[in-house]
Amino acid sequence: MTRWVLAHQLPVVFVWVTLALAGAALAGDTIDRLSYQTRLPDRAGQQANDAIAERFGNTGGRNAPLLLVVTVPPGATLDSPDVGRQWTALVQRVTPPGGRNAAYRGPGSEALLSADGRTTVALVYPPANPSNAPYERWLPGIRAEVAQARIAGAPVELTGQPVLSGRNSGAQPGPIYETLIGAAGALFVLVLVFGSGLAVVPVLMAAVAIPTTFLLVRGITEVTDVSFIAQFLVALIGLGVAIDYALLVVTRWREERTRPDTRGPDPATRAEAIVRSMASAGRTVVISGATVAVSLAALVVLPVPFLRSVGYAGLLIPLVSVAVAGTLLPVILYSLGDRLDRPRRERRPDSRIWTRIARATTRRPVVGALVSGGVLVALAAPVLTLQLGQPATSTLAPQSPSGRAFQQLIDAGHGAGIARPVEVLVAADATDTTQERLRRIDGVAGTVAEPSWRRGELQIIDVWTVQDPSDDGGRAAVAAVLETARQASTALAGGGPATDADFIEAVYGSFGPILLFIAVLTFVILARTLRSIVLPLKALALNALSTCAAYGVVVLIWQQGYGSELLFGTPAIGAITIWIPIAVFAFLFGLSMDYEVFILHRVREAHLDLTAEGEPDTVVSSVVTGIGRTGRLVTSAALILFLAFTALASVPITDVRVFATALAAGIVIDATLVRGVLTPAVITLLGRSNWWFPRPPSRLLSSVLSRRPHST
Repeated sequence: MTRWVLAHQLPVVFVWVTLALAGAALAGDTIDRLSYQTRLPDRAGQQANDAIAERFGNTGGRNAPLLLVVTVPPGATLDSPDVGRQWTALVQRVTPPGGRNAAYRGPGSEALLSADGRTTVALVYPPANPSNAPYERWLPGIRAEVAQARIAGAPVELTGQPVLSGRNSGAQPGPIYETLIGAAGALFVLVLVFGSGLAVVPVLMAAVAIPTTFLLVRGITEVTDVSFIAQFLVALIGLGVAIDYALLVVTRWREERTRPDTRGPDPATRAEAIVRSMASAGRTVVISGATVAVSLAALVVLPVPFLRSVGYAGLLIPLVSVAVAGTLLPVILYSLGDRLDRPRRERRPDSRIWTRIARATTRRPVVGALVSGGVLVALAAPVLTLQLGQPATSTLAPQSPSGRAFQQLIDAGHGAGIARPVEVLVAADATDTTQERLRRIDGVAGTVAEPSWRRGELQIIDVWTVQDPSDDGGRAAVAAVLETARQASTALAGGGPATDADFIEAVYGSFGPILLFIAVLTFVILARTLRSIVLPLKALALNALSTCAAYGVVVLIWQQGYGSELLFGTPAIGAITIWIPIAVFAFLFGLSMDYEVFILHRVREAHLDLTAEGEPDTVVSSVVTGIGRTGRLVTSAALILFLAFTALASVPITDVRVFATALAAGIVIDATLVRGVLTPAVITLLGRSNWWFPRPPSRLLSSVLSRRPHST
């Protein structure tokens, strides 16, 4: 394939330049076409939300209410006629046409008033747009109205999850700034790695791969919705992956150019160096891309359109990066490689530091395995306390005026769950009975059923919990509310908490079979590549441990708050957003396996070289050679991905930050503890059994891809 590419250089360059320019030109339009909806077809919560949207003009449902809060001065109460009229008039003024609200108006709405009669809250549901910022159209006017309002001389505060989350504050952020920051960091690392103009080559490959991927994503938006998160994944994960793959090939090409038979300036010699590089490093890139794509199949097969669209975009990232590295990169190296590799000096193919680390690890493999394994287990332990749910509302902008107003609401005894109530759609003639049953559930703080919330024969009842729905107590109370509502043949339960419960069931209810499918497929790919049964099993086990360690770090930082304030200025959020663990698994499993393939492929080459030369392979020799020649590469590649994820963590969306934290932690853990210490230690302990490959599976899995690559 490489020889064909080198014989058709101009068409190859023309195709990639055309795709990249088209993708760049249409990138803005692609981003505009991305979806901010999260739907769960055929789920009870979704059916309730759809029914609410249809009957009540797309107000409420899964969209949380805006909250108006006021505490009147001592001596005044909301039961005072003048104060009550002021409050009712304000709530009506800030409710847009077609919206609905609930406010304290006397008997029947006592749940909206504090015990001392001085603090009250109103729920306002403006008509929502199907976007990530559903109330954006109405918020400026509501803010202005509330800022001027006084109730018995007291100021009114606007709060609620739509305000505190910042997602209704205007135009949504794009990935351009973060991508430029990540690219600058990657270029700095590449300059240190190559010490020459070759540093620009991997960045150039990313500059082609990213807009091309955006172009393909635009095509997907023609047939299905694609989540807005895809833009960040394509830009920043695409940046890291494309650079990593190019880095592997360029490093191997530079090594080939130092050999006597591929050092000359004539075209045949230059071509041969590239062919050999692609036959070894290029082949590894293809296998690595395949493992990433396989892991992302976990998202594609889930019955959740939001995550499925993330999987589609994620699949394109490694596939396009592999295509660029396999076709455009050889042309660039043939035409410009020697000119860019200045200043030219003799370089060792292996790293002294990583060779010493490998020797120390293989000298005492039991110690290395126990220490690194113990650290990983300790990091993974917090995953046992993982809580799935939306971030607690009280952790969103707690120091802002809106955050303090929400805390004031909780202190007055209204219940933290009022920011995300369950909306129960019930037959109007069963309203009183159902509301009474819901009110008596343990952990429920209050219920409200406004007379204006009736359409035909249907009535909405809002139910909220004492604790936030992401807390243990709040989650249990929500479950009881949903069970009570759904036991009644005349009721449907929706709202954000109901959607969360359905999401968890949809995503993680079928996670076991999906995980098994990915493990089997990855095993087959690695077994074909490495000609071993043992090494793929080891890789899967260590990847699982590495991923659990990344989860544990996220639980420590975000759920429990050890460092979230210092790193992100955010207190503990109490729960990890539902979609993050499965998405982290899909991406991190594949990206981590990249490094495993890089290392094991080189260890296998060293093993084959020793065998071909008639020398006994003591395993230690091949491990030291493999780690010595890939350690620096893996470290540099991991650092580049880490910088990309750090840039991703600067996106002002809490969910994206948590996701980026997990990926960054996983990459660092994997490239240091797992691949630098635990992998060589385990391979050394396994000895010659590493290469155990019985004849039946050998015949079953044999293919052209399983042949020994060119030995160098």
